[in-house]
Amino acid sequence: MKTLTVSVVTPDGPVMEDSFEMVSCKAENGELGILPGHIPLVAPLAINVVRLINGSDEQKLAINGGFLEVRPDKVTILAQSAEKPSDIDVERARAAKERAERRLQSKQDDVDFLRAELALKRAANRINAAQR
Repeated sequence: MKTLTVSVVTPDGPVMEDSFEMVSCKAENGELGILPGHIPLVAPLAINVVRLINGSDEQKLAINGGFLEVRPDKVTILAQSAEKPSDIDVERARAAKERAERRLQSKQDDVDFLRAELALKRAANRINAAQR
């Protein structure tokens, strides 16, 4: 079976580099499924879970935005942050989600709603990745 080399890099450094048969992720414009031999592509990534697939084995990463670069034999994910489910503190993510929800529900003028919305999406994504 042909594979792709997948590299995931954040500002803190490399998160992983390994070979996979398929990469499934959500770009800003929709879902992408990438197989070996895919045409070159660069796309902004949504806050979501990236699935890295080898047969019936699947690894997940919680990706908090960034870019995806696809070449026929390699996929590079440049993410603002990337976490493996085993590294996610679910209780901390739940607390962050609740704080963001409270900020969004408050009617105060000093609340930065865009920032609170992004915090909510990141926390929900981390919880989703850890629980699947």
